[in-house]
Amino acid sequence: QVQLVESGGGLVQAGGFLRLSCAASGRTYYTYAMGWFRQAPGKERECVAAISGSGDSTSYADSVKGRFTISRDNAKNTVSLQMNSLKPEDTAVYYCTARPGVVKQTPGQNPYWGQGTQVTVSS
Repeated sequence: QVQLVESGGGLVQAGGFLRLSCAASGRTYYTYAMGWFRQAPGKERECVAAISGSGDSTSYADSVKGRFTISRDNAKNTVSLQMNSLKPEDTAVYYCTARPGVVKQTPGQNPYWGQGTQVTVSS
C-alpha cells in the first residue's frame, strides 16, 4: 500500500514557475514508478510526466517538454515536478500517482493517487 500527499500548488502568473512535491509512504517506494497527471475542468485526466523507480528514465507529454522536470529522491520518498514558463493552459488539478513497474497513461491502470493540488496560471 502506498499513500501519496501532494503539496506546492497555487496561483501564478503566466511565465512564472511552481514546484510540486509528493510525499509517499511505504518501505518499497523505490520499486514504484511515479507520475504526475493533471485534470482541467471538463477535460480528461492526462499524464504530464513519469519517472522510473530508479529515477533513470523519465517521460513527458509533448505539451510540457522543455518546461517541466520530474525528479525523485528515494531516500526521502518524494517525487517533484518543477514547472517553468507556465501557461494559462497548464491550469488544472495536479495529481501524483504510483504504480509498480511503469506508470500507465490510462489513469485507471494506476492504483495509487494523491488527493490533488490546484495549479492556476493567470494570463
